[in-house]
Amino acid sequence: MVGQQHIIQTLQNAIREQRTSHAYLFSGPRGTGKTSAAKILAKAVNCERGPAPEPCNECEACRRITTGAVMDVQEIDAASNRGVEEIRDLREKVKYAPTEVRQKVYIIDEVHMLTTEAFNALLKTLEEPPPHFAKLATSLLKGDVGHILQMIEGFMHEGKSADKCMENLLYYFRDLLMIKMVPDADKLTDRVLNPESFRDMAESFTKEQLFQMIDTLNRYQSEMKYAVQPQTLFEVALLKLCSIPAQGATSGQVSGSVGTAPAVSSPADGGEINRLKQQLAELEKKLDRALKGGLSGGEAASNAPSRPATRAPVSRGNSPAKLPAQLDQYVARKGSPEFVEVSKKWGQILQRVKEEKVTVHAWFMDGEPVSLLEDNVLVAFKNNIHRETTEKQANREVIERVLSEQLGRSARLVTMMLKDWTGAMEGATETPKEDFKLEPEHEDGGSGNKQPWIDEAIQLFGEDLVVIKE
Repeated sequence: MVGQQHIIQTLQNAIREQRTSHAYLFSGPRGTGKTSAAKILAKAVNCERGPAPEPCNECEACRRITTGAVMDVQEIDAASNRGVEEIRDLREKVKYAPTEVRQKVYIIDEVHMLTTEAFNALLKTLEEPPPHFAKLATSLLKGDVGHILQMIEGFMHEGKSADKCMENLLYYFRDLLMIKMVPDADKLTDRVLNPESFRDMAESFTKEQLFQMIDTLNRYQSEMKYAVQPQTLFEVALLKLCSIPAQGATSGQVSGSVGTAPAVSSPADGGEINRLKQQLAELEKKLDRALKGGLSGGEAASNAPSRPATRAPVSRGNSPAKLPAQLDQYVARKGSPEFVEVSKKWGQILQRVKEEKVTVHAWFMDGEPVSLLEDNVLVAFKNNIHRETTEKQANREVIERVLSEQLGRSARLVTMMLKDWTGAMEGATETPKEDFKLEPEHEDGGSGNKQPWIDEAIQLFGEDLVVIKE
């Protein structure tokens, strides 16, 4: 037992001097060890190596009392056995001598729940106890207990229950909020003994922080009523409160700018701001370079014939392979022999993915292969949710491993929506190829002196889509 040294010392002295009382009353808040003290005392007075101030917990009596297998040591819940008939039955059993251990011990838990008639019946046994009997009653008694304490020895367990601590903490932060927001708050804070120090404490918090703290405590107080371990829940609530000031620092600075509270910046905050400024400057430089590069590319492409805009497939995976900037190359490679090979093996690929992981197969089967460019297998999906789930790193690794295994070479998954692929195909079909008036081919198969804009057209549309005619 921890934290109840005054009770431990008194009981140990009584056992050493063989002056134990016939009945003890353990009272105090919930969770302070009342029932535990009663059980330990029951083992101490019945230990085969004692009576001993410390039970050995090794003899047969100690072990059986711990498991609740001794008929002479019984624990009774007064909340469910609160009638006079149960107490009269207990009085009849008390008369008989113990059969297994040295003393009979009855531990009555929640004794304040007994009815008035049942409690009066219990008093008869307390007034005239048999010599072999020790009665232990736990929990706080309601009403006048002076007459009872004249017949038995009482112990008050120190400490507060977790729910009581939570309630006091709520009142504390409530008073802080009142002092901070109400001009004349003295009438609303009767519990405050030192208003000046309390007012200084209130100034160290913003009102947003106090609102959040009270809301957090209210929520945990409601959950504590049904918690098996309320002490643990109370500790979690305290840790939650400790994290609120750090989260409220930013809001405190913002509110300080409008005059609600002064914003104080620590040296660590200044260093963080400088680091963010450097990152912002670097990002602005990268943006300028990107805009300049995009402008030059746009000027080069402005002389070329206009064609429907197509979106390139986006890959979310962290793969070293570089994706093309446009869909044209995928469209051009749709009927390649390599892609035909992938289409023929697609059923086997789906089966292998299913063998690897059924959940991945359930999402991946919605897609269909539409093109192949180098090591990139382009798969189009009808449903965007299926596509996004397939793109997750863990699922992608399974699929790419199966693709590499079935194709006999390294393969990488690229995905897009089927409607976007269909639009790209229609745009490629409608593109007029006769608009290009390039130099005629020579008899040797060359094209003569190519103009620079011919190279730009090939680079823009792809070599397969550019035909040089007279």
